[in-house]
Amino acid sequence: MSFILTKMTHQQGPVLQYQLGDLELSQLLGHEIEIEFNGDIFCTECGNSIKKTYGDGYCYPCFSSLARTDICIIKPHTCHFAQGTCREPEWGQAHCMIEHVVYLALTSGPKVGVTGANRVLERWGDQGAVCAIVLARTPDRRTAGLIEAALANHMPDRTNWRKLITSEPDPINLLDLKSRVTDLVSKKLRQYLTEETQIERIAYPVRRYLDKARSIKLDKQKLVSGPLEGIRGQYLLIGQSALNVRRHCGYQVSLRIE
Repeated sequence: MSFILTKMTHQQGPVLQYQLGDLELSQLLGHEIEIEFNGDIFCTECGNSIKKTYGDGYCYPCFSSLARTDICIIKPHTCHFAQGTCREPEWGQAHCMIEHVVYLALTSGPKVGVTGANRVLERWGDQGAVCAIVLARTPDRRTAGLIEAALANHMPDRTNWRKLITSEPDPINLLDLKSRVTDLVSKKLRQYLTEETQIERIAYPVRRYLDKARSIKLDKQKLVSGPLEGIRGQYLLIGQSALNVRRHCGYQVSLRIE
């Protein structure tokens, strides 16, 4: 089958269930698969044929004009909606000026992050978190970003992809971590901290992690094949290599299943 890669979606369960379009990927665990890039790339926003992507599958004009690709999406504390300079005010109103969550998660190690309150489980699964807890709830993205930025001076706000595809992280006590980081938040922002104690635990369909961290770039290696050993975050673990599906959004590929 031939199709254009998009971000994998997933559904909650005892073990996360992954889909790529209409394809139930989790059902293919242990099967020999082959993914081949045919050389064509299309912008995931406008559909134009392009030579390279920017961000998660965009052409440069879309990447330069869409609010979802602005630097404030990566650095929420720099959100400039209130200044009237948002690239797409209607999009910003719907996606940034709504309740957001600051969370603590265990991915490659403990990290802090921000996401919309309506997509918490989606975000944790996309990052490969094995457990997570809500730290704060804020009325908008920028306020959540200010809390994240304060904590990022003392703990990671990114995931180490090499560790993500080679092993599970050492367990930690997220409730203890939550209590310890409270003092890192300014008094002005502490009003948004929650007393929530529920820890969400997530299991991934992984038979075996990679012995060495090796991530395939389809621009350089057009074919990746082997048994599907696992799926975690946005990574397919195929044989002795990993393919970051989100990194290749817009790439047209052929998928063969044995």
